[in-house]
Amino acid sequence: MLAANICLIAAGSLGISIFTWAGDAHDSVHIEPLVNDTITALMEEHRIPGMAIALSIDGQQYYFNYGIADQEAGVPITADTLFELGSVSKVFTAALAAYFDASGELSLTDPASHYQPALKESAFDNISLLELGTYTAGGLPLQFPDNVKNETDMLSYYRQWEPDFPPGSHRLYSNPSIGLLGYLTAQRLGQPFETLMKDHLFSSLGLDHSYFEVPHQQQANYAFGYSKEDAPTRVNPGVLDAEAYGMKSTAADVLRFVDAHMHDSALDDTLREALEITRMGYFNMGDMTQGLGWERYAYPASIEQLRAGNSLEMVLEANTAERLQPPLPANQEALYNKTGSTNGFGAYVAFIPSQRLGIVMLANRNYPNQARITTAHHILTTLVEAP
Repeated sequence: MLAANICLIAAGSLGISIFTWAGDAHDSVHIEPLVNDTITALMEEHRIPGMAIALSIDGQQYYFNYGIADQEAGVPITADTLFELGSVSKVFTAALAAYFDASGELSLTDPASHYQPALKESAFDNISLLELGTYTAGGLPLQFPDNVKNETDMLSYYRQWEPDFPPGSHRLYSNPSIGLLGYLTAQRLGQPFETLMKDHLFSSLGLDHSYFEVPHQQQANYAFGYSKEDAPTRVNPGVLDAEAYGMKSTAADVLRFVDAHMHDSALDDTLREALEITRMGYFNMGDMTQGLGWERYAYPASIEQLRAGNSLEMVLEANTAERLQPPLPANQEALYNKTGSTNGFGAYVAFIPSQRLGIVMLANRNYPNQARITTAHHILTTLVEAP
């Protein structure tokens, strides 16, 4: 069985200390064997080289590191290991756009063309920033066509694109959709997207190990992802990659972001409002409600509901959407989640504010979403139901 390096950090603490489990408030739940047994079985079934698991339970953070970040060099997963987040990046993009909505720098109800003159007299005169961030623009595809190589190609593509559906009527999961939200946010502020993210989100939340371009001094901590053939791989550059799927981060930084949603009393008013905006419910598709970046379910959520909301049909097909007017407020009695993948990495994040409970699962293999959801649901449910 794989061994895990485990530590516990009190909420708000700046230092990291190793604790034994004896006397911990959650000792009766047997957190360590629960996570070890569940994660090692998952890794063996899906041949995952390495994983980092982070849990937030009643304001305390627990970290578990398993396996290998670099198979050739034998480098282990540690607290400093950087993973590609894939589409988990979208919840950060959403939070940045919501931050500037909350500060009055832009409005999510404005048409997209208001922030980019090249989009005027196109379909984007009638598509709002909110519809871009909720994948309800009218059928923007999952990926750009192969011939979109740069910003000029991108703007030409958007100008010529015609919706398949009226804006707000259908949800089709799309990198070009939420990617455009991030791009237009940066256009409005007149600064690079990556700079805005660092200055207004990463710095404010203490995300000191989150990057779009991994700096030279952090390259040794950047895990290799592994393909189905066990070839080492990392994400390739692409148009709007930072905005849609380009973040690299540690489990601790991602959990800190999750904790900011559940324990927001220390945040300034603008940032607190921004995170609440992302957790609001804007469109219903069955049991899943689309927030801004986050996907949410009424709590308690069954495993069947989570599987359906994260199914291939929900990801790859256009689903009829019910616009919620007014939007549902950010809800404590909800489960929020987001999956993310690149060719060599797989991520899953979920949290339940009313239970003060969250989980981050980062892996250096792209394994099935359904396995991620089942694993996280088992851990969260066991923790909730424990005496």
